[in-house]
Formats: sequence, C-alpha cells, structure tokens
Amino acid sequence: MPDSGYPWPIETTRLDNGLRVVVSEDRTAPAVAVNLWYDVGSRHEPEGQTGFAHLFEHLMFEGSINVAKTEHMKLVQGSGGSLNATTNPDRTNYFETVPAEHLELALWLEADRMGGLVPALTQETLDNQRDVVKNERRQRYENVPYGDAWLRLLPLLYPPGHPYHHATIGSMADLNAADLATFQAFHRTYYAPNNAVLTVVGDASAAEVFALADKYFGAIPARADIPSAPDGRIVPATGRPAVETVTGDVPAPRVYVAHRTYPFGSPGYDVLTVLATVLGSGRGSRLYQRLADGERIAQPDLVGAYGVDLAHAPAPLIATATARPGVTGERLAAGLAEVIDELATVPVTATELERAKALLTTAWWRQMSTVDGRADALGRYATQFGDPAKAGERLPAWLAVTAEQIAEAAAEVLGAADRVTLTYLPEETS
Repeated sequence: MPDSGYPWPIETTRLDNGLRVVVSEDRTAPAVAVNLWYDVGSRHEPEGQTGFAHLFEHLMFEGSINVAKTEHMKLVQGSGGSLNATTNPDRTNYFETVPAEHLELALWLEADRMGGLVPALTQETLDNQRDVVKNERRQRYENVPYGDAWLRLLPLLYPPGHPYHHATIGSMADLNAADLATFQAFHRTYYAPNNAVLTVVGDASAAEVFALADKYFGAIPARADIPSAPDGRIVPATGRPAVETVTGDVPAPRVYVAHRTYPFGSPGYDVLTVLATVLGSGRGSRLYQRLADGERIAQPDLVGAYGVDLAHAPAPLIATATARPGVTGERLAAGLAEVIDELATVPVTATELERAKALLTTAWWRQMSTVDGRADALGRYATQFGDPAKAGERLPAWLAVTAEQIAEAAAEVLGAADRVTLTYLPEETS
C-alpha cells in the first residue's frame, strides 16, 4: 500500500441545483458508502438558535414525505447496511454503508429527507426529539465526571459572539424557546442541495451515481440566500491566561490545558498534528514519559494530547492529565505546563519524530482502508476546501514536518500568555 496520497480514482460533477457529487469507484468488495456533508454546524447558528444543527441530526431520522418515522433506519439495516450521523461546529454529516445493490435505496432515502423533511415535521416529533437532546445532555455532559469539559473550554478559548463560543449540544433554553416554524425555517435555509456534498465510494461507477443523484436529488430546488457563518478566523489575543477551577463529583483532580493554534487544513495545523502526537499519543509520548512514567503524578491511561480539527478558526490543541492519588491539581497543572513549554526549547528527537509519523501514517491508512472512511474524507475536503482530491495531501504534509517547524510552532502558539487551564477538583469529604 502506498505511504501517501490518494491512489483511488475521483470523479465529480455538479447538478443544476448546485449539489456537488463525488464518486470514487472501488470494485474490491460489493459495498458502497453514501456520505452527505451539509455545510451547517453550530458555527452557523444565529443568536438564540444554538443547538439547532445537532437537533436536526436527530430529526432527520424521524420521517420525511415518503418515509415514515424510524423507517429510514429500518430500511437501511434491513438491507444489510449500517448508518449514522454526526454534528460538529463546522458541518452535519449523514452516512450509510450498504451492499452495492442497495445504492439506489440509500440515495432515495437521503434525497427524501433533504427535500421532504419540513412537510413531515410535526410538533409532536419536535417535542419528542427536544426531550431526547435534553437526555443526551444530561447523560453525556452533566451527569458524567468531567463530562462538561468541552462546554467549559469553548467559552474560555473563544469570546462571546465568536462562532465557536458554544458547543453543538447548544442551549436548552434556545431549543425550548423556538417554535415549529423557526425549526422549519432553519432546515429550509441550510439543508439545501447547493449547501451539500454527496459522496459515494465503492462498487459503483461514476456514471451510475451521477444518473441516480440527478434522478433523486435533481428536482430539489436550490436555496438562493444561504447565509454565511460569522468569520471566526481572528481571535484577539488577551495577553493573559484563562483559568477556571471546578469542584464537583469527580474521582480525582484532572487538568485540561488548551491553546488556540491554526485552522485545520493549514500548513500550521499539519505541524500541530505531528506536535500533538509527539506530545500526547501513547506511551512513547512526552506527557506519558514525563508525568505518568517519570514523575508519576498522572494516571497512565488518562494522559494525552490532541488537536480538534476545526477548519474556520484557530483550532484548539488540548493536553490533559488525571492525577494519581495524593497529587494536587496545582502540581498536575504545573507538570503539564512544563512539558508543553519545553516543546519550544527541547528539540524533538529523530526517534520522536519517526514514531509520531508512523502513528499518523497508521491512523491515515486505517481510515482509508474502508469505503466509509474514504467517503467521509472526500466529503470533508470537497466541502471545506473545494476539492476532494486535497484529501491526498494530508499524509504527505504530516510526513514533511520537521523538528524545527515543531519548535517554531510551539513558540508561536503554545505560550503561557494565552493559555487556557481548566482544573477539576473532587469535593472534600468529611
């Protein structure tokens, strides 16, 4: 298998209504992945409508003009397929992988909910899914130790009014306040063919997919006035660190250290991706070697670092560690800061660099080894960068990163002056 690039064919077209269609034929197995990226996420949500994109991730499975409630899932799974959806600040993604003979079914289902969800959306369905989201918030964020860390980090990283200031789960007050007509208007605005990319990877020819896409999506009208998301590329530096301490029902102190870096897809973020791997991926990483194995102040399985792949603003790099018994949150935070600061002054070794690139290469080809992984990557690059073939540039960019570039990036964006530190402390027991 090649060590870089995208070695499969890519063909694209654009329907008259603006829908971009991407096809990568692969006859290795009789399966196809259908992946639909909508260019709408939490960064697009107007004031007072936070959480709308995530709610529609649920609503899009609750029926459309020709598909009864929950039937989308039943039809795909009944055909031997799998399906899901995700929402993040940048986009909403719906996808299914099915036996190749059921490609037409998958495309019909996606087209029906793109063009036919609003007429089928009822107050009862809306109320039901609002309750589902409330339960999700409680189960994933509010009733789990450290579960609200992301909800707390975003406002510390991005100021009020910034498109990344709030999380995709949104405000329950906003969801409760909006009426059915407001949700219908949101769907009509953003879930349009000219705001989407349809990607099909697998056992199907481009000609077949293009014809089926036109058959099922071609009559859905374009939306002429899709509003742009607010510009989040500039985040004014405060020149002072942001610190928050939370005391709650957690088993041990945990610290998150976060920095704003570069947008995903930029050369700077490629460097940060390698840097994050050196810093916090696995037992060979600097954080593990120093804090878990060396100073023994962090729990071995609860230390790491990662970038969050946000494409339209300086994306965060987050390092985290959970304390061993007897270690204070203050000591743990100091240890994290020391290791991060040394990235600018203690050069990354050839061994560290080689290890990081090997891990990234493995992760890249793991994604590329499946039709659904490739479909998601092509949809992302078509949506965010205008060209699905740019997916093939990512691994070569990582492999070209040097130790000098890592030190320069660390000095530029990982300084203490704009650092965010979030610390969780256990409640004192009598």
